[in-house]
Amino acid sequence: MDILALNCGSSSVKYQLYDWKKREVIAKGMVERVTIGDSFIIHEVPGRETYREEYECPDHKVAIHLIIKTLSDKAHGVVATMDQISAVGHRVVHGGEKFTCSVRIDDTVLDAIKEVQHLAPLHNPPNIAGIEAAQAVLPNVPHIAIFDTAFHQTMPKPAYTYAVPYEWYEKHGVRRYGFHGTSHLYVSKRAAVMLGKDPKDCNIITMHIGNGVSHSAIKNGVSVDTSMGLTPLEGAVMGTRCGDLDPAIPMFIQQKEGLSAKEIDSILNKKAGILGITGQYTDRRDVIEGAENGGCPRCQLALDVEAYRLKKYIGSYAAAIGGIDAVVFTAGVGEMAALVREKTLEGLEFMGIVLDKEKNRNTATRKRESVITTPDSPVKVFVIPTDEELVFTEDVVAILEGTYTDHMHFKYSFCSPAFQRK
Repeated sequence: MDILALNCGSSSVKYQLYDWKKREVIAKGMVERVTIGDSFIIHEVPGRETYREEYECPDHKVAIHLIIKTLSDKAHGVVATMDQISAVGHRVVHGGEKFTCSVRIDDTVLDAIKEVQHLAPLHNPPNIAGIEAAQAVLPNVPHIAIFDTAFHQTMPKPAYTYAVPYEWYEKHGVRRYGFHGTSHLYVSKRAAVMLGKDPKDCNIITMHIGNGVSHSAIKNGVSVDTSMGLTPLEGAVMGTRCGDLDPAIPMFIQQKEGLSAKEIDSILNKKAGILGITGQYTDRRDVIEGAENGGCPRCQLALDVEAYRLKKYIGSYAAAIGGIDAVVFTAGVGEMAALVREKTLEGLEFMGIVLDKEKNRNTATRKRESVITTPDSPVKVFVIPTDEELVFTEDVVAILEGTYTDHMHFKYSFCSPAFQRK
């Protein structure tokens, strides 16, 4: 059984083909510059050289046609016929309050996803376009939706309610939803294994730090709070997003600079965060290099601001869930940037977090799970490479087999101590 996972962005389509029987990735890749011209595909197969082809993709349907063509190509493909694909899993960023777990897509589900697309105008429309395109190209296989927001639907009402007129929630769905749910799910389950506990017996803070950044407070195995809100703009300092700020600032700058609401929204999403502070960088490797060489004071400031904000979230979430067993760093920066981790955890010994600085500095991998605290540290800190695609795949297979339930009861393969990441 081969499962195709699709992640459609506004101008890209990521894909992965997974052999469920062998439990291994057959191929993965990305079509870039979809809808904007000069598009191309990067196609990776284990044991082969990476394949690149320039191919104009004016819309997502053509991009998915290109993926199918590449997967079945005699020279570069990995399947003899598309009949080998048993199902397609689709990442959907926003499911609103309607979806608390992954579901098989039918007309009713697709209409419900469309009804909440105004809550994620940058993400849901391309997700929807990808679903419709894939259904057109592969009409005879099941299509499954996996929601970023689903994992966080266990949040209690005080955690997701904003102090704004309540009718905004009733009429427009204004509340905290949270994102990166599949990543928080995966690493929290793996952290429970590393602690030698059942997930329901664990209090964990998970920190997904990439270009986008979000944290989750997980009490007794379920999310009770998360840093992103109605949209992915709230929360931590990110690559180009501002995160938490005084809500009067956008209106103040709008008046001072004569900008439109749309321009302000674009700035806060695409020109703020690390890029806003440094004026030139989003990649933390560039920021760290600029700070360590001493030639860029604003790079040092960006690192200090990011680490300070991360530290505050650890403290506030530990208070919210009544103490913690572990903190988990994941995603590109969380897994690779030892300096960001060290600055974040500095001074948290009073909370029971005792960092082993040498272990931390020697941990920079997307493949291995690591403990970066000392053996006697009461609270453990783990670096766990995330695997959202595996969550996608296992949800899809379980739905096909009729064994799927919500994540509190469903037993993922990676919840087993015997699990080995390939």
